[in-house]
Amino acid sequence: MDPFATLGIARAFDVDLAAVEKVHRELSRALHPDRYVGASPSERRASLAKAVEVNEAWRVVRDPIRRADALLALSGVEVGEGRDAAKAAPAFLMDMLEQREALSEARQSKDLDAVRRLAAAIQARVRDVERELTAGFARGEAEGLVGKVGELKFYRRFLDEVSAIEDEWAA
Repeated sequence: MDPFATLGIARAFDVDLAAVEKVHRELSRALHPDRYVGASPSERRASLAKAVEVNEAWRVVRDPIRRADALLALSGVEVGEGRDAAKAAPAFLMDMLEQREALSEARQSKDLDAVRRLAAAIQARVRDVERELTAGFARGEAEGLVGKVGELKFYRRFLDEVSAIEDEWAA
């Protein structure tokens, strides 16, 4: 499935999510089962299948990692958790190990300010990588972006852990 074609948008990493969400809502409304009550069973099944496809396309496009993976796949680049991690530079992996250790130390000492500083630094890195992905996909350099997508996945896991720490401390 090409989520970009399903939603009628250009294949690009940099998308206007508000505009795409509006397209998604319009398509969802047009494909709503209530509009097909009097239709034949095959038309109802077809509209339901298309609605499912539209919803999945929206889930892919609104998530930067899934959007990047889709663009890679559509460019003929093999994607997968192991492949993008294998493309990560050793220096990056070492840095992430150090960041995770710092986060663990901040968690153990219950230092919320340190957790937030670490999260802010990673969020800045996410923005940098997303800018690199935008430029790289625009230049058609999909194969060279696999490692960057892997970095984004590492950052997401880090930020998910930060969220879990914050939730734990808020409870």
